[in-house]
Amino acid sequence: MRRTGPDLSRRAFVASLAGLGAAAALGTGAAAAGPMLKKAIPATGEQVPAIGMGSWITFNVGGDRALRDRRAQVLQAFFDSGGGMVDSSPMYGSSEDVIGYCLKRIANKGSLFSATKVWTPLQAFGIGQMDESRRLWGLDRFDLMQIHNLLNWEGHLDTLRDEKAQGRIRHIGITTSHGRRHDDLEKVMADRPLDFVQFTYNILDREAERRLLPLAAERGLAVIVNRPFRRGELFRLVERHALPEWAGEIDCANWAQFLLKFIVSHPAVTCAIPATSRVDHMQENMGALHGRLPDPQMRERMIRAVESL
Repeated sequence: MRRTGPDLSRRAFVASLAGLGAAAALGTGAAAAGPMLKKAIPATGEQVPAIGMGSWITFNVGGDRALRDRRAQVLQAFFDSGGGMVDSSPMYGSSEDVIGYCLKRIANKGSLFSATKVWTPLQAFGIGQMDESRRLWGLDRFDLMQIHNLLNWEGHLDTLRDEKAQGRIRHIGITTSHGRRHDDLEKVMADRPLDFVQFTYNILDREAERRLLPLAAERGLAVIVNRPFRRGELFRLVERHALPEWAGEIDCANWAQFLLKFIVSHPAVTCAIPATSRVDHMQENMGALHGRLPDPQMRERMIRAVESL
């Protein structure tokens, strides 16, 4: 299954940079020079680039060799731009298999921070599923193993703690992609041994600011943000509108960087994981790793700008 709608619409407004001056001259990688934005994993202090890569839908291309090779180009562009975290799941069809195919064919991948999930209702099946993920990726150890959408989280958490003790995974996490599960996630975050949490947060979906983000900061949990573009809905919202002139004040050359910088400027967010099937869009996304970030006042201005569209 291929996502086409959101990606095909972005070219139309990337060129609408009137008023950005020097930022426009930098093209899709606004402020490509300068330090890269990295954030620390609270449990260890290890730093990871604040923009990662998701693989839901975009890497689920089955055995098609041509499509696999195009995904290898996307992943190569990710690492060439300084990327680290690649996130997947057994739930994502052939995505893990495709990631493994790509990793065997690309260079400059030493910064990989491998993140996937266990997704099965039976605890007994979890170990075999994780072993299969290692085989597909071609790895002996994952940097992060997450319990997908809280499915049998109590049973799998015991397994993940054992796997971590044996050195087969480095960090433990839990995820949800449904706002209706925030109450459940909050309870797990409050008193269970976790290193990471993953949930939805973007410029329009800000419920996480009320409880989850403050709790993550309080508990010392790294935060991965999924659905940063609302599955492309945010691009459909902004595509007919020029980027505000004042976006140049935070070194944004396109809407992708505008939307991502809003997310990663939150002090409790560790990494956002947009997904794309195109090299040019990957380069746009990775441009958010450079340049100035919005302060609280600018963040409010960004919210008002998007909500008014």
